[in-house]
Amino acid sequence: MPMTTEAKRQFTFRITQANATEMIVILYDMVLQYLSDAAEEAQKDDITEYQAAVCSARACICELLRSLHMEYEPAGALRQLYLFCIRRLAQAQVHSRREILQEISKVIIPLRDAYRQLAGQNTAAPVMQNAQTVYAGLTYGKNTLTENMADQGMNRGMLV
Repeated sequence: MPMTTEAKRQFTFRITQANATEMIVILYDMVLQYLSDAAEEAQKDDITEYQAAVCSARACICELLRSLHMEYEPAGALRQLYLFCIRRLAQAQVHSRREILQEISKVIIPLRDAYRQLAGQNTAAPVMQNAQTVYAGLTYGKNTLTENMADQGMNRGMLV
């Protein structure tokens, strides 16, 4: 099953509230979500959705690769890991092998966990400025929770 609308909404919300380190964690989480989606689609033999999920995972890893600051020490090692994952995803896309997806997850999970610890120490402001403030739980129905958007003034564009 491709990423649900609710999952996309949650990632979008997290992105609007994230600082630079948290953005990396979100990208790792997205990679893992797409890998999970691809594994499900492979099990159902839905090649089209499988290919789309693998392609999306690869796009997230390519974004991680582009975000590296090569002047700092761990960037070289991360670059090699990302390039390895991109090559393996290309092989997974061609051969539809789920074990490759698991192999990539084993690389991404420790990186995500390490960045999650770093994100807890980063007190920088969110990367996106003038994003709408979201207060969850202010309005709700019998079976749904609706997010109320506050601060919807003229200057609500998202500046990066």
